[in-house]
Amino acid sequence: MEATAAAIADPTRRRVLELVRDRELAAGEIAGEFEISRPAVSRHLRVLRNAGLVRERRAGRLRLYRADPTPLDELGAWLQAYWSGRLSALKALAEEDR
Repeated sequence: MEATAAAIADPTRRRVLELVRDRELAAGEIAGEFEISRPAVSRHLRVLRNAGLVRERRAGRLRLYRADPTPLDELGAWLQAYWSGRLSALKALAEEDR
């Protein structure tokens, strides 16, 4: 979960995830969407791949990427449980003060 949270903390990586959420894109197509260097985009893709947030498929010389939401689902479930417990404690505290 820490790798997932760290990966999505960066706005460039969040934008990459948006680009590959619904379709598979080549690394060059992804890089074309940014004003940063291709090696910088490759580093972002590596972080996302290592966190399990994107899957890479090779087709000849192309590296194609597509989002894998599984780690986000796990993080979302953890956050929901965390905040649910905190909000319940806050509610109990507020009701206690009445």
